[in-house]
Amino acid sequence: MFDSLFPHRVVSLQPSATVTINCLGLLDRLVACTRYCADVCPEVNDGHRILVHDSWTAQSAQILAAHPDLVIASVPYQEKAVAEILRSGISFLGLAPHTLADIYGDVAKIAGVLGEPGRAESVIHEMQQQIAAVESKTRAVRRPLVFCEEWGRPIIHSQPWVAELVHAAGGEFLGQAGKQTPAEDVGAADPEVIVAAWCGAGDRVPLEKIIHQRGWSHTRAARDGRVYCLRDEWLNTPAPTLLHGLGALAHAIHPELFPSVPGIRRINLQDSPS
Repeated sequence: MFDSLFPHRVVSLQPSATVTINCLGLLDRLVACTRYCADVCPEVNDGHRILVHDSWTAQSAQILAAHPDLVIASVPYQEKAVAEILRSGISFLGLAPHTLADIYGDVAKIAGVLGEPGRAESVIHEMQQQIAAVESKTRAVRRPLVFCEEWGRPIIHSQPWVAELVHAAGGEFLGQAGKQTPAEDVGAADPEVIVAAWCGAGDRVPLEKIIHQRGWSHTRAARDGRVYCLRDEWLNTPAPTLLHGLGALAHAIHPELFPSVPGIRRINLQDSPS
């Protein structure tokens, strides 16, 4: 039975919030979410929830139609969308994580605002434990230079939490996390591993095409066939599902230590330019 002091009809405007609510065992409180939430949380596809626009394109009328008592949103935001969320007049929890510590904090915030702070402890502990286990296996290995991108037009480095996962997986993160970079700079750095996880692209990044168009065929990563596409949900969703991304990164960076996992695709050397 719900405590009336805490929200029990939640609208999630970002997959990371939906995933976190699910990991906390509180999905029964979710009354509306975005269509993208099903990509990382298939459980929402049960026909019991209203679909709404996300934190970038939120609409107050959609939010109000779900009769919620809490709206949870997370980056990326757009000013007009935030105005729409506020216009709804519903209690609003806005999140903007950058690091793994921020993500742990967001798990705790969501659990706390829903009146179940104790549930966050086990979720956070599991994340920390699995990351530490991978890190312990890579502590003494050589660290290859790894370039990770979250977008390709323009080229944008993956977020700071991805840089932390790369380090845990035994790699050296190339460049400044979250910042735009010219293709020439990446090529000049000569990364040993290239990982593309484009927001919204799933696992459909055209690896062979970008290596050719950007002039990266000379890089160690391209020559050795160590160019990978990861499902963007596993790296770009700041939630417990990052553990899937960690497993994929660990295999890409140190395949001699970690097995392949679902959601990772390697460049096809036969189709790539020589």
